[in-house]
Amino acid sequence: MNMKKVNLLDLDLDALTTQVKAWGYPAFRAKQLYRQLWVNAVARFEDMSDLPAAFRDFLNEHACISNLRLMLEREGDGGLTRKAVFALPGNETVEAVLMVYPGRATVCVSSQAGCPMGCVFCATAKLGFLQDLSPGDIAHQVLWAQRALAEVPGRIEPEGAARHRVHGPEDVPARLTNAVFMGMGEPFNNYTNWRASVERLHDPGGFNFGARNFTVSTVGLVPGIRKLMDDPLQINLAISLHAADDEIRSAMMPVNKRYPIAELIASVRDYTEKTHRRVSFEYVLIEGKNDDLEEARKLADLLLMGGKFPMHVNLIPLNPVDDIGMSRSSRERVSAFRDYLESRGVPATVRIQRGMDIDAACGQLAGDLARDLQQAAAGTKG
Repeated sequence: MNMKKVNLLDLDLDALTTQVKAWGYPAFRAKQLYRQLWVNAVARFEDMSDLPAAFRDFLNEHACISNLRLMLEREGDGGLTRKAVFALPGNETVEAVLMVYPGRATVCVSSQAGCPMGCVFCATAKLGFLQDLSPGDIAHQVLWAQRALAEVPGRIEPEGAARHRVHGPEDVPARLTNAVFMGMGEPFNNYTNWRASVERLHDPGGFNFGARNFTVSTVGLVPGIRKLMDDPLQINLAISLHAADDEIRSAMMPVNKRYPIAELIASVRDYTEKTHRRVSFEYVLIEGKNDDLEEARKLADLLLMGGKFPMHVNLIPLNPVDDIGMSRSSRERVSAFRDYLESRGVPATVRIQRGMDIDAACGQLAGDLARDLQQAAAGTKG
């Protein structure tokens, strides 16, 4: 019988020390291993040169760094965007995206395989809910991005990079600057594991990522927002809003039937009053559905009702997704929508489009390879 391997990234230093000692090795080996995993972001036991060969062989047999297996990497935007497709032991797939900008680098992280929330404009929603990710498997995506970032300077295509104002390797940071939990899944639907992944990544003795460098995005799970407002870490909050009235939002996002807009906005106001942190509202612009000036007026009225609070609106023209029967707003309508919000004193910007050429843009993560892997697994069983 095959014993299940220990997922090392799921363990904090205390738990790792307990595990290493249970294996019969001294506690200091755990500290060496922890440093290789979290400080050096090493992906293979054989590359952990300060560990004895016998210990590395033991780890290969009894442990894994993560449950995620890297299956595919795709590059876009002149080498500045990279998407990773990982497979879980059951062949469910998970995607993460690294995006490099002048002087900063952001990784978009998944918290679940698939998603249960059913937003009609999102490719991930078509998969349905498959599996929660463990803390280590969520954090693993950030460690992958840090390794991938080191390769970017040698892979930049000047013509493509110039479109994004990156002039050369000197514009590429050596370290990730932001981690956004905006990939596959709803983080607050996997709150305990998501929050534990933040704790691992934030550890000053490990990856040492600042709390303000994290942003978590929710479709509007009010209990999660209220829980986050009591969190001691200053984690940034983003709300996927996409409509300013309940009828339109409920048709696009079933979660609105459970947590209507008034309740959602009330929780956001409470959050900003308690934390004094700005909240971002994400608003996907869909032609003929939520993108005219009347909808802009309703959005401004909603956000300004009861007084202005720290906020920002990210406008996102709908990215192509197969078989949803929707199209993105025109550039003119996007600009008019933004200009109206600005005229009302609501800060608004249009999100820079990244990763569309590799299906890595907002709303496009659909589990590349998932069907192929499932079919291969079925063929093997047959």
